[in-house]
Amino acid sequence: MTQHYFSPEPQVPSRPVAVALSLRGLEVQVQSDRGVFAYGHLDRGTEILLRSIADPPAGELLDLGCGYGPIAVTVALLSPAARVWAVDVNRRALDLTARNATAAGAGNVVAAAPEDVPGDVRFTAIYSNPPVRLGKEPLHQLLLQWLARLRPDGSAHLVVQRHLGSDTLAAWLASSGFDVHRARSRQGYRVLEVRSGATSDHDGSRDL
Repeated sequence: MTQHYFSPEPQVPSRPVAVALSLRGLEVQVQSDRGVFAYGHLDRGTEILLRSIADPPAGELLDLGCGYGPIAVTVALLSPAARVWAVDVNRRALDLTARNATAAGAGNVVAAAPEDVPGDVRFTAIYSNPPVRLGKEPLHQLLLQWLARLRPDGSAHLVVQRHLGSDTLAAWLASSGFDVHRARSRQGYRVLEVRSGATSDHDGSRDL
């Protein structure tokens, strides 16, 4: 059976490799591992997302599909008053994220399987490089599940490659009742800002 980074229990042998995170004024070294998304490097889409977002707010924040934790750790260090839920189905990823957060001094990260996030938690912001290789329908279900937990004034920030369907995903989100704004377009990636309620029909793209 083919192993994917969204497999709950990766069968590929562990082989940790260090990755340097150098962005937003932070210099952090974390560990990646085989069987987890972006082994041995910082994914380009994740880097673009982290360089594009405004300073994260306080409150309850979510890194959806955390991998080894580059988004969760960065967001947590930028907003120490927040609690950052780092969610993934991959147990190796969750273990890595927890250890990377501790090593980076980001004690406000909570690495958790989806079912372990309390149902009454509502998020001020969601950050994600979503697992588009799940397939369209599972991805849509995943996004609907978590976007429904945004606070009324909250927003989600998603980065998706154009050739992997970013524009189609944006159109689907808009048709599902969300206000979708293309916050950035760079090197074939779109950063989408998503809010509850389709209150406008703007595109707002920036070619940077």
